[in-house]
Amino acid sequence: MAELLEIFMICSFGVSWPLNVIKSYKAKTTKGKSLAFLILIFFGYICGITAKLISPTYKWYVLMFYILNAIMVAADLVVYYRNYRLDRKNKI
Repeated sequence: MAELLEIFMICSFGVSWPLNVIKSYKAKTTKGKSLAFLILIFFGYICGITAKLISPTYKWYVLMFYILNAIMVAADLVVYYRNYRLDRKNKI
């Protein structure tokens, strides 16, 4: 039951990340975004993935959701840096 609830929690976050990436991409600015927040979230997912990998009873399907979310956060970081460059370019 605990694993099922963990999957629901991770899926809730997982649904939000693609929407956030799309919104950031369309906005073409870093205004309202926090690089520190994104890095902390990404670090948290890496820690979660590592914890699952070193756990003797980890389930691959739970790990898959952690990896998927980490990929979404990484995509948001890429968009953040793209938008940062656009912000700098538009300032000149």
